[in-house]
Amino acid sequence: MKQAKEIYEDLMATFSARSGFSMADSSDLAVRFYAAAAEIETLYTYSEWALAQSFPQTATGQYLDLHAELRGLKRKSAGKATGSIRFSLPDAREQAIAVPAGTVCITPGLVRFVTVSEAVIPAGSLFCDAPAAAEEAGEGGNVASGTITEMLLPPIGVSACVNPLPFTGGCAEESDESLRKRVLESFVRLPNGANAAFYEAFARAFAGVTGVQVLPRARGIGTVDVVVACAKDAEQETLLAQIAQRLSEVREIAVDVRVLPAAERPMDLSVTIWQEDGASAAEAVAAVETALAACFTGERLGKPVYLAELGRRIYETGLVKNYCITSPSADLPAEEGVLPTLGTLTVTEGE
Repeated sequence: MKQAKEIYEDLMATFSARSGFSMADSSDLAVRFYAAAAEIETLYTYSEWALAQSFPQTATGQYLDLHAELRGLKRKSAGKATGSIRFSLPDAREQAIAVPAGTVCITPGLVRFVTVSEAVIPAGSLFCDAPAAAEEAGEGGNVASGTITEMLLPPIGVSACVNPLPFTGGCAEESDESLRKRVLESFVRLPNGANAAFYEAFARAFAGVTGVQVLPRARGIGTVDVVVACAKDAEQETLLAQIAQRLSEVREIAVDVRVLPAAERPMDLSVTIWQEDGASAAEAVAAVETALAACFTGERLGKPVYLAELGRRIYETGLVKNYCITSPSADLPAEEGVLPTLGTLTVTEGE
């Protein structure tokens, strides 16, 4: 793109060539030329920007969103991490103790979590587990087990809280590059109202859907099974019923479409790590737990779990110089309609 100074010099040179004489930079006409050059530079900048926003390969922000809408796609919004918090009593009581919805708990790093429904510690019991979610959406809510340890305003009688399992599912708003990839893929795999791409795109458009796998002819010719993975906080039965009803209205004639929940297959993980020099063992363990928990999302529906990929995630924490996955000993193969989930996760410090 030409800069204002270059445009100004071109104007001066053209004027000199046409008029037969040169003028000083301080002349009135030269000043006008420079003002015009600055405006022309602005037009160059705008034209390049407009050209970039005209194509999904280079568009950004809201303009990329418009390209996505033309393909029936929408940018994925940020999601809150979810899990459960265990509230404990110092000793059993004769009466039940309520843990109200909206109880706020925090980590040492001041990440806040809020219970989403009321829970009750039954009479004679020492604890109860309450479903909770991060107060703010984003990956910051994905925390390892045992890290939510404080209550801002403890319910009466409750003395302690902790999350027995990691909080997962927190994600930032979909990036331009991720959305761009989906938009471009939509041109390669064109939904035509009859193919697998159509059913997949249709099901993914529902809020709460984290993964979709389409199985054509699953029960013979003229049948389609749409397997759906749902977010933890989604009403699965209601969501699947809504998808099934809408698909029944738009499906091909004489095609039997069935919407099914994903079958979960837990994968127990045991990992030994050696932290980088200068990193604390507790910090490294917590980072690895969070990184591994974040690997298991609805996008894994029908896909394998490679130990090499888990190892890459461990190294990407930046706190580990070596690791050993002691269990399982082999990759988890892909199975149709099966969603790999994280079972028991054990991360220990190497000696």
